[in-house]
Amino acid sequence: MLLALEGIAGAGKSTLRDRLLADAHAKGVPLSHIGQFSWLSRPATHTLIRLRAGHAGNPNQAVEAARQDLILHSRFNLAPALAQGPVLADRFTLSTACLLALLHQQPVDKYVHRLVEPQLVQPQLTVLLTTEPDICQARLRRRATARRFNEYPEAAARLADLYPEAANAWTKTTGLPVLRHPCTTRADLDTLAAACMEYLRAASGPTFPTTEVSR
Repeated sequence: MLLALEGIAGAGKSTLRDRLLADAHAKGVPLSHIGQFSWLSRPATHTLIRLRAGHAGNPNQAVEAARQDLILHSRFNLAPALAQGPVLADRFTLSTACLLALLHQQPVDKYVHRLVEPQLVQPQLTVLLTTEPDICQARLRRRATARRFNEYPEAAARLADLYPEAANAWTKTTGLPVLRHPCTTRADLDTLAAACMEYLRAASGPTFPTTEVSR
């Protein structure tokens, strides 16, 4: 099973990721973690790095680079990892579609449709963290690292609007679910972690342990 975490910077993705990896380890679930891109094609990587830095470039070239990277990611990274157990992706297709829509000022569903390939690995569950942008901005101000262009208030607010649209297009196109919930409080984190672990349990069938392993 592939589970994807999505949302704007500061929404709580890293916090939820770390919680899920810890919970899975405690329950003996071989959950692994993977990033958004494969970085296996030099031309695609060059384009993606420029996109992440805020340089829109040629729209068709940008989409093709994202598609090619996703194909390589699915074939050479995700498929082998999934053969060993469930995988948690920190950002995935929705984040790429939203980045493209932000930079090229086009409807995000256009990019969701372009990035969905029936033969590729798709997340059986996508978790969209809907934490309020003001809370995300406060969290980002506490970080020591420099901000990327999409982490500044105007871009972040636009992305906060794009993600729900992308989620709607994703479910309409693929039929796959998107769980939407903020990650603002400890109770939110507990709720999200429990829901994801339950989904992992259901997807894994009877081989999923129901008690914690001894340490």
